[in-house]
Amino acid sequence: MTFLCVEKSTGKEYACKSIAKRKLLTDEDVEDVRREIQIMHHLAGHPNVISIKGAYEDAMAVHVVMELCAGGELFDRIIQRGHYTERKAAALTRTIVGVVESCHSLGVMHRDLKPENFLFVNQQEDSLLKTIDFGLSMFFKPGETFTDVVGSPYYVAPEVLQKHYGPEADVWSAGVILYILLSGVPPFWAESEQGIFDQVLHGDLDFESDPWPNISESAKDLVRRMLIRDPKKRLTAHAVLCHPWIQVDGIAPNKPLDFAVLSRLKQFSAMNKLKKMVLRVIAENLSEEEIAGLKEMFKMIDTDNSGQITFEELKAGLKRVGANLKESEIYDLMQAADVDNSGTIDYGEFVAATLHLNKIEREDHLFAAFSYFDKDGSGYITPDELQQACEEFGIEDVRLEEMIHEVDQDNDGRIDYNEFVAMMQKGHVTTNGGSAGAGKEGLQHSFGIGFREAFKL
Repeated sequence: MTFLCVEKSTGKEYACKSIAKRKLLTDEDVEDVRREIQIMHHLAGHPNVISIKGAYEDAMAVHVVMELCAGGELFDRIIQRGHYTERKAAALTRTIVGVVESCHSLGVMHRDLKPENFLFVNQQEDSLLKTIDFGLSMFFKPGETFTDVVGSPYYVAPEVLQKHYGPEADVWSAGVILYILLSGVPPFWAESEQGIFDQVLHGDLDFESDPWPNISESAKDLVRRMLIRDPKKRLTAHAVLCHPWIQVDGIAPNKPLDFAVLSRLKQFSAMNKLKKMVLRVIAENLSEEEIAGLKEMFKMIDTDNSGQITFEELKAGLKRVGANLKESEIYDLMQAADVDNSGTIDYGEFVAATLHLNKIEREDHLFAAFSYFDKDGSGYITPDELQQACEEFGIEDVRLEEMIHEVDQDNDGRIDYNEFVAMMQKGHVTTNGGSAGAGKEGLQHSFGIGFREAFKL
C-alpha cells in the first residue's frame, strides 16, 4: 500500500510505500524488499528516477518513503489524449529510454517497464516524468542470463517468456510503450493472458491500421528496431537514444557513450584532494543499502577478489561493458581515483569516485564529514587538522596552503563550514556545456564533462 505522509519537521509531503511484515514470509521475500531499496539508492540522483528519502521499519511493516509524484500515470495521459504528437512521444520515449540506459550502465535491469510505473511529478504539461517502481529490478553482470518470468503481459519481451533473457528485455518493453504512445493501443493483445503471450511470441506488428499511415517512417523504423524478437539484433538503449527520430530537433543527445562508472571516474579526476578525502569520509559512513549497488560493480571489476582494482582489471572491466578507451585515458582514470597513490583502486576509493552527487549534497552527510575534519569542534578546519587527516588517509607530499587556499574564500587561512559546502557543490554545468568552478582546470577541460552531468548521467 502507498500512502501520503507528511514530514513533521518541515511539513513536506512524501509518498510512503508500506509493506506488511506478515507478507514477508520467506528470506527471499525479505531479500526482494532489501534489493528494491538498494536499487533505488543506487540510481538516486537521476532526474527521472523517483528519489528515496529513506527506509524505516516498525513492528508491523517496512516503510519506504519517497518523493511524491502527484501528476498521475503516463498510462492515464495516454488514455486521455488517445495518442501524443510524435514530438511529444519522442520526448517521453527519450525520458523512458534514458532511464533504461542509466539502469543498464549501472548494472541494473528494470524488468517491469510499463506506463503505470511512470508518474508525472505534477499536473503541468511540462512536468518531469519519473520511474517509480523497482520491485522486480535486479542487479546483473554483463553476459548474465535470467530465467524467471516476470513483468506484465502486454510489455513482456519474448525472451522472458522463453526463460532466457538479459537487460535487452527492457528495450522491448520501452518499444511497446512507444507503440502505445503513438497509437493508443498495445502492439500485441488478445482476450486472455495466454493469447497475449502467443501474440508477443509470434504476432506481426500492425503498421496498417489508423493512425499508422499518418506516422513518419522514421518513427516506425525505431519501433521495428526496438521490437525485434532476437535480443542480439535489437537496439541497445544507447542506440535508441542515437536514432534520428528520438533526438531533439535531429541533434544527437549529449550523452556519455561509456559505462556510468567511466564518466564518474573521469569527473572525479577534476576534484581536489580535499574533496576526494571528504568523499571517502562520506562513503565510509553510508548505510549498506546505499552502497550495495556500487559493491556489486566493484566485485564485477575486481575479478580476482583481491579487494583492489588493478590497471589490467579496470581495462578489462571497461572493455567488457563496451567502453572504447585508449590506454592513456584508462591510466588517467586510475590516477584520478587512486587517492593514496598505491597504483590500485581499493573499495573505498571506488565508492568515493562513483558516488552520486545528490549524496554529496545531503546536509547530514556534509556536516558529518566536516565534523570529521574539524577535530576540536571549533567550526573551522585548520592546517594542523588537515595535516592530520592527510596522514590518516596516507596522503603524502601535499601543500596544505594550496589545498586551503583553493577553498578559503575569505583568506583567513582556514576553512569554515560554508566554504566547505561551497567546495563540495562546486563544478555545476554552465549553459555553454563547459563547467564552472571545478578545481584542477586542466583535467576538467580535457575530460570536458560537467560535474553534475557526469554524476546524474
